[in-house]
Amino acid sequence: MNFHVLTLFPDMIRRITGESIIGRAQEAGLISVEAHNIRDYSKDKHRRVDDTPYGGGMGMLMAAPPIFDCYSAVKETLGGKTRVIYLSPQGTVFSQKKAEELKQYDNLILLCGHYEGVDRRVIDEIVEEEISVGDYVLTGGELPACILIDAVARLCDGVLADASCYENESIASGALEYPQYTRPVEYHGRRVPEVLLSGNHADIEKWRRAEALKLTRKNRPDLL
Repeated sequence: MNFHVLTLFPDMIRRITGESIIGRAQEAGLISVEAHNIRDYSKDKHRRVDDTPYGGGMGMLMAAPPIFDCYSAVKETLGGKTRVIYLSPQGTVFSQKKAEELKQYDNLILLCGHYEGVDRRVIDEIVEEEISVGDYVLTGGELPACILIDAVARLCDGVLADASCYENESIASGALEYPQYTRPVEYHGRRVPEVLLSGNHADIEKWRRAEALKLTRKNRPDLL
């Protein structure tokens, strides 16, 4: 799986995705994450990529030419199944199901907006899907892009130790995850539930399922 991020802040993408599991997955050649600086494709002598919107209004808008030229340069190097996504608060809200769908592609091109967004003609011409990471507004698309990369990359073969690491976890299993504990057995007067110390795997599994449903009913009843 190859992720190509079109952004004004490539170092931000590299720093975040270069750490932890996603960073190690890149080092192992299981995935690749490349950040492409849209500003490199500006023909303005000051490398300007934004302008005032027609019709007036507050803020600046990212112009179409640098974005399209950056996209074209990336696209011509790719083979296989590719999808172009614009990270936008106007998009469909991201979900685990969507992450599983996107895993099927060979390449994801992720466009990060800034300022007041991007010229609509870019969206109409190259974007195949708009995705939002939640019902709130951020200063740019870089953090949402990193969230999407993390969620999709961890589903790719070999990135996690075993498929059960993501198949039976919170949300992916259809419910929130059960409570978990580690040493010490007692901490601040609170003990690990006795069933987890019993060694009876059938009872432990039954307890975990019941606790998962209890948490889901309390915190995310919409999942049931």
